[in-house]
Amino acid sequence: MFGRLEKHPAVFLGVFVLWAVLCGGFGVEKALAKHGAAQEAKRAILVVAFGTSVPEAQKAYDAIDKRLGEAFPGVERRWAYTSGIIRKKLRSQGTAVDSPETALAKLMEDGFTHVAVLSLHVIPGAEFHDLYMNARLFTQMSGGFKKVTFAMPLLSSSEDMADVARAVTAAVPRERRPDEAVVFMGHGSEHHPADAFYTAMDALFQKQDRNLFLATVDGSPRFEDVLPVLESRKITKAYLIPFMVVAGDHARNDMAGDEADSWKSRLAAKGIAAVPVFRGMGEIPDVVDVWIRHLRSAVEALGTP
Repeated sequence: MFGRLEKHPAVFLGVFVLWAVLCGGFGVEKALAKHGAAQEAKRAILVVAFGTSVPEAQKAYDAIDKRLGEAFPGVERRWAYTSGIIRKKLRSQGTAVDSPETALAKLMEDGFTHVAVLSLHVIPGAEFHDLYMNARLFTQMSGGFKKVTFAMPLLSSSEDMADVARAVTAAVPRERRPDEAVVFMGHGSEHHPADAFYTAMDALFQKQDRNLFLATVDGSPRFEDVLPVLESRKITKAYLIPFMVVAGDHARNDMAGDEADSWKSRLAAKGIAAVPVFRGMGEIPDVVDVWIRHLRSAVEALGTP
């Protein structure tokens, strides 16, 4: 029932409450009692990611979750995926993952009063802004959360960019030689201003090493911008590495698939050997440190013990 309503948070919340009353999730008297009584502060962390249905890619999320548990012991931690397609696919396989709106509604019903939302998106693009707007609504309703704070996406400041650039560069396979290229694959967000983060990151990589590049699937810089440079420098070998949280569908198909339009195939057509690396940024500890830094600020901003 919720799937069709999640894009309309106000309607979704009303339907959710009505559904809960009719199904006995909480009675009218209990709801009124909650509204009238002072609630004890109860904290939670909601981790929000795009999601993946690739089993091999899930290890990146598992690594992040382990680190979060170590950094915030004793704080309730739940996950949500923004991709409805991923949630539907996982549900058909017997795995249920909530949308952010459903996860927040459940936290509210479970009596949590203060929630820190961690965005595992790479840039503060459209999906992050949708998450921010919808989550804020849960503080504006009667009986809603006392406070909701937000941990920003991975790239949110010049400090973040420098730290991430160092971390992913240090994680490049050691056997790579200086005359061999590295092309990081970002997702990109063609119609959002935050897409500029990718261009800035490409400039940072170039500053570190002239044969390090970043290109995107759906934004700028494009892979078409990188290919002529590789040819002009007589590059014969290039490492392809996801600049994404997980090495999921984009990495396994758009980057390293056998189809003619994959990055690997397009490099081969130019006589350049491609070496795909299936490791998401969630598997690089120094990158995860940046998300944890953001989350620590958000948890502290909750102002509860």
